[in-house]
Amino acid sequence: MRDILRQRALRYVFIANMISMIGSGMNAAAVAWFVLKATGSPMALGTLAVLQTLPAMALMPFSGVVIDREDRRRLVMLLDAGRALIILTVAILALRGTVHLWLLYLMNMLVAVGFWMFWPTVSALIQELTPDSAYVQVNTLLMVGVQGGWLIAGAIVGFVYEHIGLGGVLLIDFLTYAVSFACYFAVRKGKHVVPRPAEIRSDLLAAETALERFLRELREGFAYLLERPALVLLGGAWALFLGAMLTGIVVTPPLSDQVFHAGAKGYGWLNAGWGVGAFVSGLFAAAVLRRSGSRRAIAFSMALLALAFVAAPFAPILAGAVLIYGMMGSARGLSGVAMNTLIMEQVPTHFMGRVQNTFNLTGTTLQIFLSLATGAIAHKFGLRYGFFLIAVAYALAFLCASWPVRAAAAPVETATK
Repeated sequence: MRDILRQRALRYVFIANMISMIGSGMNAAAVAWFVLKATGSPMALGTLAVLQTLPAMALMPFSGVVIDREDRRRLVMLLDAGRALIILTVAILALRGTVHLWLLYLMNMLVAVGFWMFWPTVSALIQELTPDSAYVQVNTLLMVGVQGGWLIAGAIVGFVYEHIGLGGVLLIDFLTYAVSFACYFAVRKGKHVVPRPAEIRSDLLAAETALERFLRELREGFAYLLERPALVLLGGAWALFLGAMLTGIVVTPPLSDQVFHAGAKGYGWLNAGWGVGAFVSGLFAAAVLRRSGSRRAIAFSMALLALAFVAAPFAPILAGAVLIYGMMGSARGLSGVAMNTLIMEQVPTHFMGRVQNTFNLTGTTLQIFLSLATGAIAHKFGLRYGFFLIAVAYALAFLCASWPVRAAAAPVETATK
């Protein structure tokens, strides 16, 4: 991994993501806690989770084409700058005491649009910058930095929120976006676009209008997936995993507040457990993948997450729940490395944006229904049933990862400059 970090471009990408995720994690935790204390309802958190995904869903079917066509570094910088300005505006209003729930919902909706375009773009950029033989190491470093930064930040919020408030947290998030922008600016110089396959460039591009080209590239992405059942199953596991993970925001704050009566600090400890577990997974992820293979690692992780979500609300004390969240964080880290590695190995660079966006669109669609259902069930029948519903989603992801199917041969890219 030291060899990976010696590469200037990858080193700046990892630094940018680590710092940015600290701010984003603090933002997400502070907003979730503010909404819970203002409403006292898990259903409000479910609504927050849904509103974060609706605008992104309208964009994702089309943004994959943009990711595969444009300079990915410049696209990331544009997304960072836009989100930073939105967050700074709300931070100033919060510091002045004039922030309202509807404004936080709007902020999350706008920032989420950038979020759902940002991560496929970053993954595609990393694939573009990384030698094929180093995918596991690169994804391990990325997962450690991102997941650890995001969720350990949630722990920090639990301890500082009462001192600096929502406005202070949002101001920190703005500053991390500024640092991330500077890091991506230093990744490389000039415009770099992934070359297209030679047969497409010569046969089709010359006679097409811009709209015809866009629609053809959109159709190509779906056709590429439909011809690869192993990749479709991997996408199913990813979508279920993503939907379940994002729905966790609906049940974790109430677990601290209503079950353990630990308030913001308890929420911080639960996030710390998950974040530390995700960080520690980087120490063993590469070794596990070498011994068991990526698909088995994904299946094991999904099974562990399902069992842990069933067990978490039954923990007798907060420390027990924190330990369970640590196990879940490790499973999340291992599965994330395995899934990203498989996608990079099986998908050529000029399809990466479209394939990832298809998976993410499916996951966010699932999250809408799962978040609303989890919030309603937790509110009406009890928090334990909300945890159980999320566990069912992880169990279905286990089935997708375990289903026997032969993977397609690794893609061969022929391209012209």
